[in-house]
Amino acid sequence: MSLLTKEEVKKYLQLLTILPSHSPEISKIHQLLKADKIERCRDGFMPFVTEMWSAFIAGRHHKIMADAFERVASGELKRLIINMPPRHTKSEFASFLFPAWFLGKFPEKKIIQTAHTAELATGFGRKVRNLVNSADYQEIFKTKLSSDSKAAGRWNTSKGGDYFAIGVGGAVTGKGADILIIDDPHSEQEAMQGNPEVYDRVYEWYSSGPRQRL
Repeated sequence: MSLLTKEEVKKYLQLLTILPSHSPEISKIHQLLKADKIERCRDGFMPFVTEMWSAFIAGRHHKIMADAFERVASGELKRLIINMPPRHTKSEFASFLFPAWFLGKFPEKKIIQTAHTAELATGFGRKVRNLVNSADYQEIFKTKLSSDSKAAGRWNTSKGGDYFAIGVGGAVTGKGADILIIDDPHSEQEAMQGNPEVYDRVYEWYSSGPRQRL
């Protein structure tokens, strides 16, 4: 279906306030608005975020990130680095909501998620898995988990898609990725040391392992 315009949405919402409760048109309007919402969530990252995260308050930086993620998903943008202060929703977007949205659109594709510890990466995997398996998500996308692989950091979709979480330095042998996410490759403590070896070690791991899997 084609998306409703803002004027059409406003008109239908106004009709809901003036039509009698027993009117058969009310059910039709609700169905139309729901279908429009689903289509918007499938098409755009920000509508999906708003629907999945009821307490979310959008800022200008969120819209910039959302646009970038949409270009990553479409293949237009091949590399993306996001640098912002803590608590600005980087991980919630990049390592939680974006993988879920991406696998909703492309349930046959593969994601490798990394972080500076395997525990942190697996934590992201658990959140994504649980969201994909939730009733709210299933109203938007048809992507389902494979019945025989639901581990927090290693699971598959029923369409052959793959999610694999690993800590920096871990092996990715035998794994491929359409999307590679690196979330905080260094801990704050490591970064404060100012030791170039810390960064060299991570870069060597990235260039010899995960980058080759894309």
